[in-house]
Amino acid sequence: MGAMTAHDSTLPDDVDALKAMVRTMAEKTALLEQRNAHLEQVNQGAEERIARLMAIVKVLERARYGARSERLGKDRLSDDQYSLVLDEIETGVAALEAERQKTAGRSSSTKRPPRPRKGFAAHLERVEVVIEPDDAPGCEGLERIRIGEDVCERLDVTPAQFRVIVTRRPKYVYRGRDGVIQAPAPARIIASGIPTEALLAHIAVSKYADGLPLYRQEAIYARDQVVIERSQMAQWMGKVGFELEPLAEHALQRIKQGERIFADETTLPTLAPGAGKAKTAYLWAYVRDDRPFGGSDPPIVVYRFEDSRAGDCVARHLEGYRGILQVDGYTAYHRFARPEGANEGVQPAGRM
Repeated sequence: MGAMTAHDSTLPDDVDALKAMVRTMAEKTALLEQRNAHLEQVNQGAEERIARLMAIVKVLERARYGARSERLGKDRLSDDQYSLVLDEIETGVAALEAERQKTAGRSSSTKRPPRPRKGFAAHLERVEVVIEPDDAPGCEGLERIRIGEDVCERLDVTPAQFRVIVTRRPKYVYRGRDGVIQAPAPARIIASGIPTEALLAHIAVSKYADGLPLYRQEAIYARDQVVIERSQMAQWMGKVGFELEPLAEHALQRIKQGERIFADETTLPTLAPGAGKAKTAYLWAYVRDDRPFGGSDPPIVVYRFEDSRAGDCVARHLEGYRGILQVDGYTAYHRFARPEGANEGVQPAGRM
């Protein structure tokens, strides 16, 4: 007989127990083979899907940046549509990677090599969370000496939350005297209206800065059982625009105090009142940015809405300005190149 190995001493002497051990090992082996086969299948499927997604990316890039003959015709994607497609592709790739990691038994939080990352902005609120370890077995009651710590930062957000501001103004009388005293009601942008200034600002920023139409905001707010009709929000925005007009005018005056201004215009489809059809309006933009020339003032941009693209618009907007006007070759700016023009003192720069 051969020499007994170290493993022989761990085998049971009972035949039935030995058979049970063999069956258990066989079952584990079968499960492992089944898991490996499933993993191989998932990996193969994921690689094929990733390859298809990357092929779509190449087609989109060729359609956008390739030679003219390779580009799409009238159905060419806009910049927003192109970005949306790329976002969806990246999301799909990330989902596939997560599926592969889960199938392989690896957590998505597996520690990765550190990557250089910019710190979060200093103005953001920091909420400190300290996680203390439990005492090790046998060390209960012993003094613990801190030798260091690991620190990580994650970005958190508190979603917009509606609340109701209840304002009470008590009424008083003086004993033995006539008359009632009461604090005056605070001023409101919307007289006798329900929105606070914070809500108006939130709606305005969502619509004009983030491109979130009022009908979408209406649906978002309805999830919190807050019913605000889009027509009502539109009226609010009109009032806000009226109240902000002095600020916009002040910003334009600040722009005209600069030595140089950049001006441009673009079309803006606008719904014609009562017609139910869109008409072409124009948005004129005026920018002052002195930073490239050693200035310390922050950049300013002001927009002016007009139904016309005539030169009278820009002449009216820049009335009183003296300095350099950087423009493209549009003929509306040619009047500034004529010395007898109404805007004397404006020096045009650009393709005239």
